[in-house]
Formats: sequence, structure tokens, C-alpha cells
Amino acid sequence: MTLAKKLDALTAHGVLYEKLDNNALRCFACGHRCLIREGKRGICQVRFNEGGELRVPWGYVASLQVDPIEKKPLYHFLSGEDALSFGMLGCDLHCDYCQNWYTSQAMRDPASDSAGRLTREVNATDLLSLAQRSGAKIIASTYNEPLITTEWAVEIFKKAKKVGLKTAFISNGHATPEALDYLNPHLDAYKIDLKSMQDKNYRQLGGVLQNVLDSIKRVHELGIWLEVVTLIVPDFNDSNEELWDTARFLAGISPDIPWHVTAYHRDYKRQSGDNTSVNSLIRAADIGREAGLNYVYAGNAHGLAGEYESTHCPNCHKSLITRRGFVINDYQLTDDGKCPHCGTKVAGVWTDNPKNISLNGIGMPRVV
Repeated sequence: MTLAKKLDALTAHGVLYEKLDNNALRCFACGHRCLIREGKRGICQVRFNEGGELRVPWGYVASLQVDPIEKKPLYHFLSGEDALSFGMLGCDLHCDYCQNWYTSQAMRDPASDSAGRLTREVNATDLLSLAQRSGAKIIASTYNEPLITTEWAVEIFKKAKKVGLKTAFISNGHATPEALDYLNPHLDAYKIDLKSMQDKNYRQLGGVLQNVLDSIKRVHELGIWLEVVTLIVPDFNDSNEELWDTARFLAGISPDIPWHVTAYHRDYKRQSGDNTSVNSLIRAADIGREAGLNYVYAGNAHGLAGEYESTHCPNCHKSLITRRGFVINDYQLTDDGKCPHCGTKVAGVWTDNPKNISLNGIGMPRVV
């Protein structure tokens, strides 16, 4: 069976679209707003028009494991807890340095065709049972681009919320207001990649910068907990000018948005050039702090980023959560998310039982 036939069989009727004349439709799942004629597919290749109805991915996972929430990375959302993380296949972008390309580029790059062997059929109840048995407090849609599988995520998130689990989206943020409004009642946290502040760079990756900027603003307005990640790619988005533009944009929305600057390594189709140096990460993080952001982190450099791995009080600057990689070494926040030294509220969503935080664990994913 071809990958297309296998994935097409694992679909359901979609919600995020409008019908047009001649059995065409307009999909609203991502910023491309694809016009999909009968028998054709959207840019993501996994959403398609069958008889004038939109079919969308449903009822399977291609990746499934329990991750520390710090790995997402979400540092201000139940820090120290675990997330049952599930992913499907496909993406609406085609980043040539993608580090999850094997699953994200399925149906778009023949080199990913064998990713179909990773799929296993599940239902939402199965996933919730796994989350509860594993002790995870969060369920996260991640690994590929979750926007293109939004309907399936909402099916899971609705049930997750009923049993007290929190929910998270780990996304490129190339969204639409329609998709965000559809997610909003069921979503607690959203990590968005802000890959560049230059539209020409986004066009190279297959997206539009303004769609991502608008999504960051919209997620913040909706009150969904938001953290933003910029993968620092040498000679692509690492100039001081661009880093200042990014940091000022985020600080202009709220100085309390955590900004993660993370290290790139050569992958997929980008096999030449330098990996990101620790000095470049520290430079980017310094710019974020100077721009007025209260919470700036340097990632993918475990043990090498110093103070930029840990959470500090924005008022008295005492260390409140000490990290090395995805491991929590010390946790001092109070049960109402405040600094114990000066009483300042630290922005985020925190556990109300800090004594249960596991310290000095392995900080590694667990297969389920």
C-alpha cells in the first residue's frame, strides 16, 4: 500500500473549511488557506477534497512518547511535569534544516515515504489512558505540524480536559484566526516557532512571516499560555539586527513572553555551514534581556548556557528554577507561583504542589 493510500484511510470529515462552487473548498487549518479542488490536496498533502468534503488526518499516531515538558520547550507551563507527546505525519512548511523531517515531510519528500511504517491506529481514549498510566499531567500535539491535524487534536483535548489533563500545541504558528479560535476552548499552552523576522526567509521555508506574527499576537490575546522559540541558524537569522527585531516584537506584546533561543545543528538538506556556537546563543539571549524580556532561555546547549537555562525572579533576580538540560535541579516557586524571596508573581502556569516536583531526574523521554 502506498503512503498516500494508507494515510487517506486514516481520515475523517474536517471542520476548518468552507465550501465553494464546483465542489471546491477553502481550508482554514493553516496560513496557506489552500483552495482545494475536488480530488486534490492542500499544500500539506494530508488534507484533501473528496467529493466536495474536506478529509483530515484522524485516529493514528506516528510518534508517541512521554517527554519532560522542558523538552517542548515550555519552561513556564507546569515546569518539572511530563507530557504525553503525540505526533502524526506532514507539515505545511518545508524547512531545509528540519530536525523532524522524516515525519514532517511525509507525502512531500519521497525520502520520507517509509515513515508510514511508524503509524499505529489509536483513539482518543487510548491516549488518555496512556497519559494517566504514565503519570503525565499534560498531553501535547507535537513532532510534525499540529495545525494540519487540528481536528484530531481537539478530539483528544476535549476528553483530556474532562479528566483534568492540561493540553499543549508545539507548532510553527503559521496559523489562521479560524484555527486558533477553534482550538482556544480546548488548549492551555502554545509554543510557537518564530523562525525569522524577514519575510524572504519565511518564503524560502514555505510560509509567510505575517501569519506567524499575527498568530503570536492572537494566542496572547486569547489568554493561551504562550512561549516562543527561535532556532538560531548561522547566516540565516543570527544577525544582531534581526535578533533585536525579534526581541523587541515580543517585548512589545508582553515582556512576560518567554523567549527560547536554541542551537541549530546541520540536518536534512542543510549539511554545510556551521552549527550554532554557545557564544551565539549567549549573544542572542543577552539581546533578549536588553530588549526588556523578563524570561530568556538558551537551549540545546545543556550545561553550557549558564544562567540562561534557569528561571529567575524578574524583580529580585534570584534563581527560582535551576535547570540543566531538561532536568530540574532546584525548584523554589511557591504553590501560587510566586518568588519566595520578594513575593513577585512569576508569569506562567505552575504546579500548586511544588513538593511533588521531581528533582535531579533523568530528564529523558520515555517510550510508551
